[in-house]
Amino acid sequence: MRTTAPRPGPDLAGRGRLLLVVVALFAAALGAVLATAAPAGAHAALTGSDPQRGAVVAKAPDQVSLTFSEKVAMADGSVRVLDPAGKRADTGKTSDLGSNTYGVKLKPGLPDGTFTVAYQVVSADSHPIAGAFTFSIGAPSDTKVVLPDQEVGGGLVGTLYDTARYLAYAGFIVVVGGAAFVLGCWPRGAGVRPLQRLVVAGWLVLTGATLATLLLRAPYTGSGKLADAFDLAALGDVLQTKTGAALVSRLLLLAAAALFIAVLFGAYDKREDPKEKRDLAFGLAVGGGVVALGIAATWALAEHASTGVQAGFAMPVDVLHLVAVAVWLGGVGALLLCLYRAPLVDARAVRRFSRVAFASVVVLAVTGLYQSWRQVGSWTALVETDYGQLLLVKVALVVVLVGIASVSRRWTGRIAAEAGGLAPEAAAAAVVEQRGRAAATSTATAATTTTGKATGKASGKASSRKKKPVAVAHSSRTGAATDRATGKTTDTATGTATDKATGGTTGGTAEADSGKAGPGKTDPAKSSPGKTDPAKSSPGKTGPAKSGPGKPAGDDKRAAQLARQRAAMDAAREKRVRDADPHRSGLRRSVLAEAGVAVVLLAVTTALTTTEPGRTVEEAENTASSAQRAAGPVKLEVPFDTGGRDGKGTVRLELTPGRTGSNDLHVYASRPNGSAFDLPEVKVAFTLKAKDVGPLPVAPDRIATGHWSATGVQVPMAGKWKVAVTVRTSDIDQVTLDKNVQIG
Repeated sequence: MRTTAPRPGPDLAGRGRLLLVVVALFAAALGAVLATAAPAGAHAALTGSDPQRGAVVAKAPDQVSLTFSEKVAMADGSVRVLDPAGKRADTGKTSDLGSNTYGVKLKPGLPDGTFTVAYQVVSADSHPIAGAFTFSIGAPSDTKVVLPDQEVGGGLVGTLYDTARYLAYAGFIVVVGGAAFVLGCWPRGAGVRPLQRLVVAGWLVLTGATLATLLLRAPYTGSGKLADAFDLAALGDVLQTKTGAALVSRLLLLAAAALFIAVLFGAYDKREDPKEKRDLAFGLAVGGGVVALGIAATWALAEHASTGVQAGFAMPVDVLHLVAVAVWLGGVGALLLCLYRAPLVDARAVRRFSRVAFASVVVLAVTGLYQSWRQVGSWTALVETDYGQLLLVKVALVVVLVGIASVSRRWTGRIAAEAGGLAPEAAAAAVVEQRGRAAATSTATAATTTTGKATGKASGKASSRKKKPVAVAHSSRTGAATDRATGKTTDTATGTATDKATGGTTGGTAEADSGKAGPGKTDPAKSSPGKTDPAKSSPGKTGPAKSGPGKPAGDDKRAAQLARQRAAMDAAREKRVRDADPHRSGLRRSVLAEAGVAVVLLAVTTALTTTEPGRTVEEAENTASSAQRAAGPVKLEVPFDTGGRDGKGTVRLELTPGRTGSNDLHVYASRPNGSAFDLPEVKVAFTLKAKDVGPLPVAPDRIATGHWSATGVQVPMAGKWKVAVTVRTSDIDQVTLDKNVQIG
């Protein structure tokens, strides 16, 4: 009875478990980023405006100006001024006034009331920021302006944009790390199909994510509507920005990367001459390195590194940081794939990658330390800001990753030590061959102890019928087929069979081993004289139908069956070789753990790029504190002497809360002995000479003996105000004194 080997297929159980682990880690990490990381925080802050927030001005200004902590990208319509009815009060055209200050002209003839200033701009590190404040002309009033609740950079568009950024980083790491692993650690890997698929998939992910980021850029920084991703006019505006230029440059560099990948897995893999292969490897290393640095620079030139202190030095440092991350983590992914799916990855490749990974970690540590100082700035910001806390999480993950990598290095050392200088797979193959020889020896020993009678009967029966086909384990790499029943190994190229148990060699062919020929039978392909060839049957006999010249129809089917059987045996043998190494499983587990931590680390890194740096947050808080201290209650003491009888004393003024807008004024008068002084009249006036505002008179009401008060005292803008106090002690004795004080 003829048996057919099943079609070889992938190890679905192992592959399924690996896929589930990777997908689960990716989903958990991405979900954490999208759920806990708020939409891109403000990376530039509004530090001032004219008129100021909450100010009340006597007449309408010609323009509204805004000052930011760093340079921002601002287009026409980025700043809108709305009147109390919600109608546009500005001309729509913005201008750069210098020193990070931008202005928009107002329409003439504006009514009195409360006006709303809404702005939406893009900071120098590519993140959108938005906000609003109010000021009043004449006096405050009700307003019908309703601002949208959705934060800029949020919603569905923000989620898609952040996802595309994550995938872009992941694709870059896979492409650079996979290619570096092949060129620097395992050149034979250029011909391994799973590794080829990994690098090509990384290129596709990076290219697709870059295109998605470019299309989503306009709605991400603008309207927040997904439909605007296909607005060609908006896309044209994006292409004129720094971020748009960086994304287009990345796409051009990816075209060069595609050519690099084609040569790496094509011409380089097919080179046979060692010198030619070394020369091509050198050229690929130089060209690929330039492309990798260029792609990394598209992030550095458009994000955090391009702004802040020491930007000129920070950008190349950021490029090195990104490339080091890609070589390390991408190499971990490539090694993991090879350990699970690729045959014959030797110990030398693993040792080389171990050294490359160590160098990458050193570069990563040095550049990361500098970036941390630059973006955080202080220990307080490290522990109290979102950026600092995420940075601590990233550092902890890197420490864990380095610890797991050290375990992998120990496994690599054990493999090299116990392989006796051989590759792990060679040692494992030796183990498999030893087991095969032991099994063959046992079979041969059992056969020799069988009684002569039983042997004679078996021989008689074997000579009277066809030999049954036996399972043949064939290796496509060695061209050898192993007879499982007899322990013989047949070289399919020479037709020589070797008995593993005895070391003897017998002549024959692969067809003979498979049961087509035996004692008393004739090989249909090589019939001897005296026997009838089925392909050339006499007129009295009917031969099988032909499918081709001199080829029976059944041969095609039988050849396909043998090919499937040999492929199945090859796959089984490769799996036994991989699993025979006692240390290989440990290395696979540790590298899998590295890959899992790397996925989470990449998610945290992506979140860091969308979080306001700790240094910026701390500076903004310090500025706000200073402004708050300056805007605190204003207190003045003014001694007076009107020159008449009982004309000496002190006037104390308190302006609360002491900021622009509405304030309460309290005036207290006391005699030299400290008792309350009931003055006939007290008047106050405010003047801001720098802006030619005032004097603004205030006539407080008498509340009690020596106490006067006024509510609703308007201070239209911050500045160094002159406060003039007029005191009258009698009908003819009066004096006016003034002092300068900062308000707002």
